[in-house]
Amino acid sequence: MFATAGKKKEKLMKKIKGLTYIGVDDLDIDLFEGQYVVPEGISYNSYILEDEKIAVFDAVDAGKVESWLKNLDDALEGRQPDYFVVSHVEPDHSAGIAAFAAKYPEATVVANNKAFDMMKRFYGVEFPRTLLVKEGDTLSLGGRQLKFVMTPMVHWPEVMMTYDAGEGILFSADAFGKFGALAAADGDDWTCEARRYYFNIVGKHGVQVQAALKKLSALDIRVICPLHGPVLAGDLSEYIRLYDTWSAYRPEEKGTFIAASSVYGHTMQAAKMLAEELTARGEKAVLSDLARSDMAENVEDAFRYDKLVIAAPTLDMGIFPVAKEFIDHLKAKNFKNRRVGFIENGSWAPVAAKLMRAEMEGLSGMEFITTVFTVPSALPDDARAIVSRMADELLG
Repeated sequence: MFATAGKKKEKLMKKIKGLTYIGVDDLDIDLFEGQYVVPEGISYNSYILEDEKIAVFDAVDAGKVESWLKNLDDALEGRQPDYFVVSHVEPDHSAGIAAFAAKYPEATVVANNKAFDMMKRFYGVEFPRTLLVKEGDTLSLGGRQLKFVMTPMVHWPEVMMTYDAGEGILFSADAFGKFGALAAADGDDWTCEARRYYFNIVGKHGVQVQAALKKLSALDIRVICPLHGPVLAGDLSEYIRLYDTWSAYRPEEKGTFIAASSVYGHTMQAAKMLAEELTARGEKAVLSDLARSDMAENVEDAFRYDKLVIAAPTLDMGIFPVAKEFIDHLKAKNFKNRRVGFIENGSWAPVAAKLMRAEMEGLSGMEFITTVFTVPSALPDDARAIVSRMADELLG
């Protein structure tokens, strides 16, 4: 079901009439958007769609503009592009726009009003030929008709998608994208890095994603061309189902994610004991050390499962910093609709659980279990009994 990279991707593109991929992999990047680790890099996707007229879709990040222009030149083979369609002005997709306009001044830049405003502020460039489009507008390439679909806040306000009805191609901007360069992708698991990408990049804007999905449901989409990750083709139902689940803030799986932090190991011991108890009862329990793991993956797993337990010591009469950071990330991404429990530690004045609950009480659809496991420095004699009560409530 899932599209693949490399040679399989090239074969796929050849089967899609008039569509050529001219994007660039970035295997040099260490942090995407300055904060997300990308051990397998990232792809900056760009496309050419050909009919009687030629349209180019989007550019790439500043560090890869030269490679992108070469790909563009090679694909055009001396022909001149007629249109340049701007889906999204975030710099990893727009940094090559000025170079494109200088090289092809006869091409018309196609964008919406917000996109033109952002491009002017980012790059100070005025294009000699422009076409301003809005919701439902169409553009003829000859036999092919492009339809523009405004999808604001998925995940910037100027974002739009473009639909080619003839071949059922959707140029989806950042939607349906994923981390990982195409050359590095194994092609077998789109979901994991697409999920991490979605919740950390787009996750706050679930309402807007739902609105976009409603618009897209009226279209016969057979191919999705995102701005990151592989082109998706074939049976698209699973991709769309997952996007609907994620953007509606519904849990994807039953299970408990235990996000733990510890100073001397005692709080972590309590978290491990709970994980063992849940596993023994047939529950999927995923334990993560917040101080030694990727925060973006922790956010991903919190959204993935229907239950969450946060374990944190009290420090300086507050929440242990990495646990507070984790909660801040969840709040920023509109975390909701989960059953939540707390484990705390405090040698003389444990308040972490109370403070963590207060931080999360404003979130929608939260159900807090009543049993709190307070570790009084080290594990108490009745630790097993407390963990059992927590498990009862979590699974009840």
